[in-house]
Amino acid sequence: MTDPSATAQPDMSAAYQALAALYNALMTGTVLSLVTRRGADTAREFVFRHFRRQHHEKFLPGLKKLGLDDQPAAVACALYHYHSNALGGVKTEYLRVSDRKAWVRYPPPRWIWRGTAACGVPHPVNEAMLHGWHGHNGVSLGNPRLGFVCTGMITTGAPGLEGYYYEHDHDLAPEARVRFVDNERMPRIDPAAQPQLDTATWPAERLRRTYRSYAMEYVRTMMPTLMDLLGTRDAETEIGRTARLIGMQLHEETVAALGIDPRGGAAGFARYLATLLAAQGEEVASTVDGGNAVVRQNGWRLMKGIAFASDGDAAAGLRAWNELWVGAALAHDRFMTVAMAGNPRDTITWTIS
Repeated sequence: MTDPSATAQPDMSAAYQALAALYNALMTGTVLSLVTRRGADTAREFVFRHFRRQHHEKFLPGLKKLGLDDQPAAVACALYHYHSNALGGVKTEYLRVSDRKAWVRYPPPRWIWRGTAACGVPHPVNEAMLHGWHGHNGVSLGNPRLGFVCTGMITTGAPGLEGYYYEHDHDLAPEARVRFVDNERMPRIDPAAQPQLDTATWPAERLRRTYRSYAMEYVRTMMPTLMDLLGTRDAETEIGRTARLIGMQLHEETVAALGIDPRGGAAGFARYLATLLAAQGEEVASTVDGGNAVVRQNGWRLMKGIAFASDGDAAAGLRAWNELWVGAALAHDRFMTVAMAGNPRDTITWTIS
């Protein structure tokens, strides 16, 4: 029989928040796993490739979507990072000095290095994010004079990440597109004077979905990027191991946020899983029969449009991602089993008993 409680969506804002917390932690945990298991150089290369890939996919379309494509280059870039990250729940500040210079700041806590994770991230790994994205903005805009000057990073003890885009009088060599200095600071800003998005075009429901999608995009980029770097099998191992740990560690927090009884057995876990899958836009149905439950998902919207190298890579990504729910199930009830079947192009089924 169909279990209405397993497919109900009483508070999607809570589900969006819970899903974002899981995916934020999965990205952070993957970087830390690479640092500890494969070394800082591998982690740095992954972060660089990850953010360069996101840059190519999101930067220019995002400028247009935010209505910034007619702004001076430095201003457009700073505003892009200010708005796009704020929509994802990241604390941001912005200051325009001139058409050629504009600051952006990410105060603590840093979204990507959640909680104590900031203590374990090597400084070069943190720098790789700027080389991957911020330093390439001028290239994508066709403006070889535009660079980013970083004036502080949390991994060196500074109060967050900050810096400014600056349009020089000369073309920049590739190695000069990101510079690091320690003798400048972003001036104090007036919070009341910070730019705001038009609330008529960004209603509350769209903002909540965007917050969720921000974290989803990290997972969408992470999987194919790590497969390109490590190979399919090793990437599946690293992501799957991390996902299982994250599922266990964050289950108590997320199940409470959803208002689901963690003692609910298979039916309770089916409701937990179905609610989070629905929160990321999946087409989900759930049935409960006695002490067993089945959750069915039509396709895999999370990774829709991602160009995996092969069907084998997509299947490996699905298995690795599923470890998130295996870990959550182990925390929910360590004697409960969750068996997944299916493939990303068709129906995916979880049998919970």
